[in-house]
Amino acid sequence: MSPDPLQDYPVQVEIPVAWGEMDAFGHVNNVVYFRYFESARIACFERLGYPGLTETTGLGPILASTDCRFRLPLTYPDTVVAAARIGAIGTDDFLMQYLVLSRRHGRVAAEGSGRIVSYDYGKQCKSPLPPELRARLEAVACGD
Repeated sequence: MSPDPLQDYPVQVEIPVAWGEMDAFGHVNNVVYFRYFESARIACFERLGYPGLTETTGLGPILASTDCRFRLPLTYPDTVVAAARIGAIGTDDFLMQYLVLSRRHGRVAAEGSGRIVSYDYGKQCKSPLPPELRARLEAVACGD
């Protein structure tokens, strides 16, 4: 990882930590980190023009799997940067990598990934990535 952990993540979303996100142990509940990943994922989809592509092709993204490595317990008050980048690209799927950075601590709070599958919502089955989307993904892929 580079000295600036966000440097290789083209999609970044600032999110304030909410008091209500903390659990009985006094830190942000682990499920909230997945919401941070979701915010970065949706921002990445928007940057790729995925919503418009879905309207024209009927093919859209579906999250097949996700994981998280917790590195720092977050607490209120703080602001996090939820970031995303594209990793490996397959025939009908791609990997999205996530990073959550605590502004208060200046450290990575979590890292994770999600496998995104191209899904034909009309036929209810996976489908090859549309060529236009593949080109957009390849243009921003980190070469994983």
